[in-house]
Amino acid sequence: MESFKIFDGLAVALETTNVDTDQIIPKQFLKLLGKTGFGKFLFYDWRFLTGDQPNPNFILNQPQYQGAKVLIAGDNFGCGSSREHAPWALLDYGFQVIISSSFADIFFNNCYKNGILPIVVSKDVLQKLFALFKTEKNLQIHVDLPQQFFTANQGEKIPFQIEALRKEFLLKGLDDIAWTLQWEKDIHQFEQNQKKSLPWLWERA
Repeated sequence: MESFKIFDGLAVALETTNVDTDQIIPKQFLKLLGKTGFGKFLFYDWRFLTGDQPNPNFILNQPQYQGAKVLIAGDNFGCGSSREHAPWALLDYGFQVIISSSFADIFFNNCYKNGILPIVVSKDVLQKLFALFKTEKNLQIHVDLPQQFFTANQGEKIPFQIEALRKEFLLKGLDDIAWTLQWEKDIHQFEQNQKKSLPWLWERA
């Protein structure tokens, strides 16, 4: 994972509430191997008409929002099944920040595990962001993770909360495995000590 510290990106808004993971990445596209390649299927049922023709009415297909990296989403984003493919698809498409008033718990955790920053704001702030998106042609979001705030089009600083450990994961660009491997030497030494003190556990059958 890449480290996340200071971030600037174009925002796009999806006001729909209760967007579930099957809408984010439909089940028929879960057969790919690895974490990449899912972006082209993101919001598939909304982005495409019959015959894989782009739906011109869907927000992500509009030219001015190509390259958006920030998704401003409706309440309870990422509900439904626990598929980790949902944040994979969002990240593969290009989204690195998602702002909403609430997220489903498993989806919220999976975002952190894959280098996406989910920012929780109040419903009032979310509605202000939706309103700003409608009036501004080019809504730019600036995120300062070390200081824990973001701005919309250089407006007021909006603080957000994040657990210290999750913040450190993002700042250092670490996933769970990389975090554990920081103590690889200690783990190796522990195994060696175990082999000496409990040799029968390490004998081959």
